[in-house]
Amino acid sequence: MVGRAWVGGADGGPSIVTVRDGLLLDLTPHAPTMAHLLNHPAPLDLLKIGDLSPLGGVAEAIANSAAATRDRDAPYLLAPFDLQALKACGVTFVKSMLERVIEEHAKGEPERAAALRVELGAVIGAEIRDVTPGSPEAAKVKDALIAKGLWSQYLEVGLGPDAEVFTKAQPMSAVGLGADVGLHPSSTWNNPEPEVVMVVSADGRIVGATLGNDVNLRDVEGRSALLLGRAKDNNASCALGPFIRLFDEGYSLNDARSAVISLTVAGEDGFLLEGASDAGEISRDMADLVAQAMDCHHYPDGMALFTGTLFAPIQDRDTPGQGFTHKYGDIVTISSPKLGALINRVDSAADIEPWTFGTAALMDNLRRRDLL
Repeated sequence: MVGRAWVGGADGGPSIVTVRDGLLLDLTPHAPTMAHLLNHPAPLDLLKIGDLSPLGGVAEAIANSAAATRDRDAPYLLAPFDLQALKACGVTFVKSMLERVIEEHAKGEPERAAALRVELGAVIGAEIRDVTPGSPEAAKVKDALIAKGLWSQYLEVGLGPDAEVFTKAQPMSAVGLGADVGLHPSSTWNNPEPEVVMVVSADGRIVGATLGNDVNLRDVEGRSALLLGRAKDNNASCALGPFIRLFDEGYSLNDARSAVISLTVAGEDGFLLEGASDAGEISRDMADLVAQAMDCHHYPDGMALFTGTLFAPIQDRDTPGQGFTHKYGDIVTISSPKLGALINRVDSAADIEPWTFGTAALMDNLRRRDLL
């Protein structure tokens, strides 16, 4: 496990850490940014250095990471990425593909979703369940659905040769374990998206995996797919962590491919939502998603790539037929046995502490600490 932690209070800064024997050990003298570590030819070798300085206990840093009670003079965890591009793939599971089509037909109105779910599911679900994207069979399904007047831009990226790849958030803007995640205050229909996130070096190597919450505003994207940026990229709307699990003989890409991601949403109103996303049901292989994201594109600091989710919550929360939407104060827990648990509280993006520590601030901070 490797990650980032803020250490040293107001006069300190972000440190690159690894976990060993219950301690956070400081990798920053050997890798001042996570980009340096992940782009190293053999990042696992850096974890074997014997004289790494301890920064505190892992359990204590995790406990201190909750935004509401955080002691800023003690170590707390940050999102485990810094300079990397934060990218995402959508519509990579049949179930979520259907929900995107429902959003489009509902025009952002949740009360129309239940009826559409039954109507479209009976037709589209049977057509696409076992089809491989980009295959001749997928092309036939496309022709059949066009003839029925049911073709959609979401089915295009779900079944066609080209995956949907978009920018989830800006480098340095992601939040980590314990931080608040933000919803745009205009949204009234939204949900968490628990996902496996690929950790990719500049030369395209998939070197690890982590957990992510690709917070989504269903009403905004449902009005128009051209509003995807507004639906996805808001203050604190990208959560990652708690750590990156680097691939080795004990955990590989195949483990990430078969990971089951559990989700719970616990509301202050007593509401409880539980679900799971089985990465093994993904329509496109994770390595293919990475390859498509890097096709004719370069990320010199590496990339974090959300790989999509099977989970699309439809459980009614208040009014029958309205389905699920967040309320401020919800506690979202995304977990997987070998990747840990990413826990965040939901609030308005307008009220969460603004993002101010960007790339220039990081460079200045590292220079002041004689790390660059």
